[in-house]
Amino acid sequence: MKIILDAMGGDNAPQAIVEGAVTAAKGFDAEIVLVGREAEVKTCLAAAGGEGLANISVVNAEETVTMEDDPTRACSRKKDSSMAVALRMVRDGEGDAMISAGSTGALLSGATLIVKRIKGIRRAAMGPVLPNGHKGVVLIDCGATADCTPEYLLQFAFMGSFYAERILGCEKPRVALLNVGTEDTKGGELQKAAFALLKAAGDEGRINFVGNAEGSDLLTGKMDVLVADGFAGNVMLKTVEGAAKFMFSQLKGVFYASAKNKLAALAVKKDLKGMKAMLDPSEVGGTAMLGITKPVIKAHGSSDARAIYNAVRQAIACAEADVAGAIAANIDYMKISASEGE
Repeated sequence: MKIILDAMGGDNAPQAIVEGAVTAAKGFDAEIVLVGREAEVKTCLAAAGGEGLANISVVNAEETVTMEDDPTRACSRKKDSSMAVALRMVRDGEGDAMISAGSTGALLSGATLIVKRIKGIRRAAMGPVLPNGHKGVVLIDCGATADCTPEYLLQFAFMGSFYAERILGCEKPRVALLNVGTEDTKGGELQKAAFALLKAAGDEGRINFVGNAEGSDLLTGKMDVLVADGFAGNVMLKTVEGAAKFMFSQLKGVFYASAKNKLAALAVKKDLKGMKAMLDPSEVGGTAMLGITKPVIKAHGSSDARAIYNAVRQAIACAEADVAGAIAANIDYMKISASEGE
């Protein structure tokens, strides 16, 4: 197993990327390839104690994709960027999966243009895993495609279902459609049309469709996959992240309000840490870009070494589970409209 890392992408690159790679190389039976400015990467590698590791190598790439670059053209204009080189390597079979903490838009565009979408998939989707008291819930899409058609949402449902089954270990993943109410007739034209397609796929036994769900249902364990257009999904994801930050800041204020409360905080400190870890993106690793022919993982822009370590773990799991293969094998059941074209 070979995992390719964009060593220059992210707020804490290359140091955090390299540190995470060293930990992953020591912990996993995998080869790690760091793509970036060779001198900088090797300096970080030595500092992280990974200089002599046989399963870490460095590939030079002098350019870096920045947040100021046009995301739709970044990889084509900066062909020698660490992101573009890493994507070409995974496309050409020089690695089994690729990870970057760089620009989300540039990575999505680069993955689509360089690694390519699975034939028949109209749009790639981002499927982050959020806690739900069970094995997690896949929110798909969370921002890759803001304007969707019913066919896109149908494909998101299939892709999310395969991911939940093969990566999260959910048997017959429960798939729900994000809507303004749980009744079958709720929603705008997009939701109503998508509901009909999802219900038909459920009736055929292709997916385990459980109907509409409201935003408040996301973390309750009522579903394993929540399907949404990228606009609504991104708003929901950011709302959850913001609510979690607000909740912990308020709890901190409560626990430090008095000596009595500080004693109470000590008593539940371990449990609170566990709860915070459950909501910490660093523990998940990253977001899989589903619908691409090879596993591409988008790590959080502020990823630290722990997040990169977990992103490598996630990339290995995606490659071993062959989620892309499952999607490709079932493309004929996704009711692609002929008018959409190839």
